[in-house]
Amino acid sequence: MRWKRRPDGSTWGDWGDDDRLGRLNTLTPERVLEAVREVRVGKRFCLSLPLDYPGASVVAPHRKPPALGWVERGDGTVNHEFQARTVAPGATDVMNDDYATLYLQYSTQWDSFAHIGSLFDANGDGAPEVSYYNGIPDHDVAAAAVLGLQGRGVLLDLRKHFGDGRTAVNFEMLERVMRDDRIDVRTGDFVLFHTGYATRLLEMGGKPDPALVRTMCAVLDGNDARLIRWVDESGVVALIADNLAVENPMTGRPESQYPKTGPFIPLHELCLFKLGVMIGELWYLAELAAWLGENARSSFLLTAPPLRLPGAVGSPVTPIATV
Repeated sequence: MRWKRRPDGSTWGDWGDDDRLGRLNTLTPERVLEAVREVRVGKRFCLSLPLDYPGASVVAPHRKPPALGWVERGDGTVNHEFQARTVAPGATDVMNDDYATLYLQYSTQWDSFAHIGSLFDANGDGAPEVSYYNGIPDHDVAAAAVLGLQGRGVLLDLRKHFGDGRTAVNFEMLERVMRDDRIDVRTGDFVLFHTGYATRLLEMGGKPDPALVRTMCAVLDGNDARLIRWVDESGVVALIADNLAVENPMTGRPESQYPKTGPFIPLHELCLFKLGVMIGELWYLAELAAWLGENARSSFLLTAPPLRLPGAVGSPVTPIATV
């Protein structure tokens, strides 16, 4: 075992010393079959924003939009409408071959367990050191990609209950939403929160308003102890939202709100560092939320593998919900 101490309330070691999947281990074939039974009409929803949204670098200033280019051929030409007859007389092919430079967490994304670690005394020497889930230093998205992220998704429509104003949703409020909408959250579920944030970004046409992106739509209250306990006890494998960070975003907060000690973004530390629960951000959920509401449903089959990119701590994703 690479660590002597594990964080209180964590799942470190529950699935072995070398485990890189955390709660994703509970996505058993039986649970996937349960999720497949949620498919009743075969309708599919794309849950990704266009990957050049939010637009500019306003929502997350240190992340930049994707840049596309044409692949150079090495002879001074590029593969953009390249006519094959240039090298093979009589050929009729026309070729295009491009590349992308991506900030992997700019748009619709997964966070891997390496996205957030913590200063924790895992080796028991009395001094906290940089640590990540299960004491593994080199987590990436590849393990989740190989597993195949597919299972039962459950959507909670926070926009319907709280509107477009900034509302910090605690457990009492969340429990009321689940009770009023008859939502059943089970072990192994992917839980999705529709706040309207991604819809508002689309309405801004790639030019996000710096003031609005800090003040619009619901967020989970990561400082609520009962909410933290619910995430732990519910057995969910992922928290996903159409906003930035799922919980109260760190960007733009006054210093007076900084914690004196403890995590800056508590739900991220709980999920990624302690429990091995994935976090998805900036998903597009409006059309799915509308259809589920019209059909008195909240659950569906979710298919959302990250890129199999070794070493990447985050990944763009094009999730599909099938109802």
